[in-house]
Amino acid sequence: MTLRDAHQATPRDPENSEGESNLSPYRSKWSEAQTGAQTKDAIARDAACFLHQSVSSPCLSAVRRAQGIWLEDMDGRRYMDFHGNSVHHIGYGHPRLKAAITRQMDELPFAPRRFACEPATALAEKLGQIAPGDLCKVLFTTGGSDAIETALKVARVATGRFKTLSFWDSFHGAGFGASSVGGEQLFRMGPIGPLLPGTEHVPPFDAYRNPFGIPHSRAQPRDREVGDIVAGLIRFALQKEGDFAAVIAEPNRAVPFIPPPGFWKQVRDACDEAGALLIFDEIPTGLGKTGKMFACDHDEVVPDILVMGKALGGGIVPIAATICRPELDVCGAFALGHYTHEKNPVTCRAALTTIEIIEEENLVENAATVGAWALERLHDMMDRHNAIGDVRGRGFLLGIDLVTSRETKEPASDLAERVFYRCLENGLSFKISMGSVLTLYPALVTSRADMEKALQIIDDAIACEA
Repeated sequence: MTLRDAHQATPRDPENSEGESNLSPYRSKWSEAQTGAQTKDAIARDAACFLHQSVSSPCLSAVRRAQGIWLEDMDGRRYMDFHGNSVHHIGYGHPRLKAAITRQMDELPFAPRRFACEPATALAEKLGQIAPGDLCKVLFTTGGSDAIETALKVARVATGRFKTLSFWDSFHGAGFGASSVGGEQLFRMGPIGPLLPGTEHVPPFDAYRNPFGIPHSRAQPRDREVGDIVAGLIRFALQKEGDFAAVIAEPNRAVPFIPPPGFWKQVRDACDEAGALLIFDEIPTGLGKTGKMFACDHDEVVPDILVMGKALGGGIVPIAATICRPELDVCGAFALGHYTHEKNPVTCRAALTTIEIIEEENLVENAATVGAWALERLHDMMDRHNAIGDVRGRGFLLGIDLVTSRETKEPASDLAERVFYRCLENGLSFKISMGSVLTLYPALVTSRADMEKALQIIDDAIACEA
């Protein structure tokens, strides 16, 4: 039985195909053929003791080693990891980072949040140096969702308002506040609600499948036109209601959606006119993923609050940060978080060292140059494969949108899954976004040779499955 046969034998609800990806017949078929006895046993033990949830558990495989851009399963199969939950900017297990963490554990393993410590202060100062504009007032958390919650609280206190405006199809975390401002159906639907009141949404700045009926193609791009409409909707909503605390958005949606030139300047102006704050969620895109230190640097727009995380811990420890303009230091009489590990010297040392590695190894520049070459290669691939409806990207944030027809732009979710598992068979792991977008988040240490090998695997898989 082929992968195609396995899928047709077990029909699924197309409206929830992404949500059921960890239960799909494709996964079962791939797992049966490609995972060894030790890996199967590890997956079964995991499934027996962890709460199950969509796109997570039961797990895809089981890892025993992570080094550089590579993952290795329990039976020795190796995969280039072009997903990494966006944490592996400097590659897994960077020796300099491991040495710095070890030294810090020996010198000072923990500091209660009411006590200052050198690693936390040095990290806060460093973030103030590399952040856009005058952002310099910081609070650390153990994850991006908590950092988003912190940003929302600051916005409420600073403005005296509670409403937020964000985008459909966005993702801002798993907490109730983060899920409420987020716009992905998977994290909002079902019996989890009701969510926070006052969390309103507008369509994203995605020209390819925009809801306005504006035709868009590589030959006749309409990005700026769609961007102007979306910016106008944001301006209209802010002015119409007049009581929004903030607009919160990913400056580059990680799907990816790339904003047209001038879009964020329009939004920045609209926020200023309405007295609303602009919050940029750079959790997946910060620290060089898009070829600049922060994605918003491409647009020369400074938010009032910037949130970062994921890669900040170097792919070893969890740490996130909320960075604000100094005028937003207005919560002294309130408790924003009181996170136990807010000033943990080990996580702070890891973050500080991670930034130093990114700067000293010129990893932002590598993402820019290799990413630009990769985007050209993807456009060449699109010329040869009719199943590719669109390619888009910036730096090491790349997407291949598969379609059943370029005319209708119907997402080819079935094809995307077949391509994904064929790529896994050949040693490449990545993510499928929105059902049909092959989404690549390579580590910033990825070389052109590594990228060329990965794209050839994808090229061959599309040729075989389309």
